[in-house]
Amino acid sequence: MGIVKIDDDLHEDVRRASTVMCRSINAQAEFWMKIGMLAEANPTLSFNDITKMQLEAAEVHTKNLVVA
Repeated sequence: MGIVKIDDDLHEDVRRASTVMCRSINAQAEFWMKIGMLAEANPTLSFNDITKMQLEAAEVHTKNLVVA
């Protein structure tokens, strides 16, 4: 865990989005960073493809926790 310095305008964008998405400011920033990282690593995938891929991975992880 660390501290990330971001522009005040971007912080305000994160704050507004976090309210709409019912996430904390930190959770919203983390979501945007993760999606951005995945989008750069997978430039042919759409936002919907990326979120579907993440949902499927979370479901597999949850099922593995229940079985173990």
